[in-house]
Amino acid sequence: MINMDFSQRVVIRTQQQAWQACPQKGVWRKPLAREEAERGHATSIVRYDAGTSFSAHEHPLREEILVVDGTFSDESGNYHAGSYFRNLEGYSHALYSENGCVLLVKVHQFQDEDYQHI
Repeated sequence: MINMDFSQRVVIRTQQQAWQACPQKGVWRKPLAREEAERGHATSIVRYDAGTSFSAHEHPLREEILVVDGTFSDESGNYHAGSYFRNLEGYSHALYSENGCVLLVKVHQFQDEDYQHI
């Protein structure tokens, strides 16, 4: 677990953190909070190398993404820096970035009554 005690203040200087390889080649992350290794509650900065793609998948407990830099794409469209979206339970998408991008990604953090797709 990383930073899962929400009663504690946390400051992370992400520019000093090393990128960690994800299981998907060409995808890197800087974990900010994480419940388990590859599932559960997580907040990360994620980087896609140019030309990287990720096969179709869903997040059983929803996800939200802020594009910090570059362009992030899925079958719904292209999302440029500053774009924010959230995907609901059962939403499936295949991800890619033609020129690379950096994202803030949060998964498994919605309230039970929150079912609006933005």
